[in-house]
Amino acid sequence: MSKPLIVVCDDEELIRWSLCEHLGQEGYDTHPVANGAECLEAVQQMSPVVVLLDLKMPVMDGLTALQEIRSAGHDVPVIMITAHGAVDSAIEATRLGASAYISKPFDLREISLAVKKALHDDRLNREVHYLRDRARNGYGEFIGSSRSLENVFTMLRRLEKIDAPTVLITGESGTGKDVIARAIHGNGPRGAGVFVEIDCASLPEHLIESELFGHERGSFTDARNLKRGLFEVGAGGVVFLDEIGEMTLATQAKLLRALESRRFKRVGGIATLPMDVAIVAATNRNLKDEVVAGRFREDLFFRLNVIPIELPPLRHRRDDVPTLVEHFVARFAKQFGRSVLGVSGRAMELFQEYPWPGNVRELRNVIERIVILGPDEILQPTDLPSEIRFSKSGTVEQSDCPFTLPEEGINLEGVERGLIAQALDRTDGNQSAAARLLGISRYALRYRMEKFSLLPDKVDG
Repeated sequence: MSKPLIVVCDDEELIRWSLCEHLGQEGYDTHPVANGAECLEAVQQMSPVVVLLDLKMPVMDGLTALQEIRSAGHDVPVIMITAHGAVDSAIEATRLGASAYISKPFDLREISLAVKKALHDDRLNREVHYLRDRARNGYGEFIGSSRSLENVFTMLRRLEKIDAPTVLITGESGTGKDVIARAIHGNGPRGAGVFVEIDCASLPEHLIESELFGHERGSFTDARNLKRGLFEVGAGGVVFLDEIGEMTLATQAKLLRALESRRFKRVGGIATLPMDVAIVAATNRNLKDEVVAGRFREDLFFRLNVIPIELPPLRHRRDDVPTLVEHFVARFAKQFGRSVLGVSGRAMELFQEYPWPGNVRELRNVIERIVILGPDEILQPTDLPSEIRFSKSGTVEQSDCPFTLPEEGINLEGVERGLIAQALDRTDGNQSAAARLLGISRYALRYRMEKFSLLPDKVDG
């Protein structure tokens, strides 16, 4: 498994070597460079987790390199290494965004502590930025700030003060209809009451009726005891009817009567009970089309559609993809104890280009899989599933692949091993240059070199 990378920039070869040796023993991968220009190039191409940067160097000094790194939009933690007594320069480095500075001569244990603190502070800063962004960009647990969501959020804010008897949420599968339903409950007048839900697509007709209305003992074969339905259990709260478009016409008729009269009877019962619940229904079907096709009652549609909320698909709110990606990466990294630090710029572009037919649910599942199986570092394009890497608005572009698959097929691992060997041969074993030829990160290359037994006895730094 790839290790977190630290770029070590110092013009003194002995210092570079000692720092790389020490950090290697601490569990990091390292990339040594001799001046600020090489450091800037390494940051742009390798996405390190920390940079150790000397202040006084030829070609490009440390302060200039720090300025260039920040100007290019990289927020990687930078620890400045300064000569003894260079206080003014150290203060200037801190002003420009350095995480810390260490004076020469230094103790290697001091380097270890500074790196750990920089990584810890960086994670805290990311969490703070995430929480701030989330406070601005979303509603409740629903994350997003695109213009296509403005009407949705406006309606949700109005519902905070209105005890609406029925709300109908429509949208494709995976758009977050259940999240919105819970937000309506949690932020509305019935937030102190219970939230109960039923999936109308997963239960047969008689069980849906029993779940909603309850049943009397002996009302059908398996009814050995009296059962209170959701309309009783949920009194004072919200009942969420998910996939209501799957409900049978017979059950639709009984639901309509209950909504109209605000009263109901248990299955097999005689007594009429009051109905004190708000109904939030959701469906991925077009109920108007279902009404025309005779599969959904028109009068029930009108009764449910008092307050309609339509959620746009993720492909219509691509600006929200980076926020969602960062949210799920942080969430699953914490859940599974992984040290994934973020997503590279190109990987994020691929996430935004993909059309996400499964919407937010698909995005969440992809991120979960990548975090579990991927490296403990910055996620690169090579860590993404092939359907995302090669997708352009939902279609695989043949031009993305310069090779034509033979009719008889190929040995993919053999081809991959051969290309890696050619790249290493062409670059005289320089792994960074070989990785650039192959369009992958140096860590992805190292992983594949180890996989195919291509690592030399002594790897280059």
